[in-house]
Amino acid sequence: MRIFIDADGCPVVDIAVRTAKRYGVGCTIICDTSHSIQRDGADTIIVDKGADSADIRLVNLIGAGDIAVTQDYGLAAMCLSRRAIVLNQDGRRYTEDNISGLLEFRAVSAKIRRGGGRTRGLPKRTLQQDRDFERALSEILGNNI
Repeated sequence: MRIFIDADGCPVVDIAVRTAKRYGVGCTIICDTSHSIQRDGADTIIVDKGADSADIRLVNLIGAGDIAVTQDYGLAAMCLSRRAIVLNQDGRRYTEDNISGLLEFRAVSAKIRRGGGRTRGLPKRTLQQDRDFERALSEILGNNI
C-alpha cells in the first residue's frame, strides 16, 4: 500500500505526508514543474507541465489497494478502475457508487462555463475539513495495516 497525492492545488499534502509517516506507509507526491512540492518523508515526482501529465503519471503508478488523494473526478474514476482507494481533500471517499454522478456534475458545470455562465467556486477551507481528511485517511490506513 502506498499513498499517491495529486499535489497540484492540493491543500492536504502536509496532512497526508504526516499521516503516512505515522502509519509507516510510503507516500509519493506528484506535481508538475510549476508546482514543485517536496516534503521530508515523501518521494516527489515532477512531471512536465501539461493538461493531464500529473494525472497520467499517477494512474500509471497506482495499483490495487493503493490510496489516491485528488479532487479531480476524472482522475478519481481512473484510479477506481485500477482498484485503488480514492479520497478527496475533505476526506470524502470516491466509490463506484458515486463517481458517475460526480462526473456528470462536472460535465454539466463545464457546459455552463463554456456557455458563458458561472459556477460557484469552493468556499474558504476550514480546519474541520482538514480534520475530516486526516480522520478518513487514518481510518483507511488503520483498517488496512
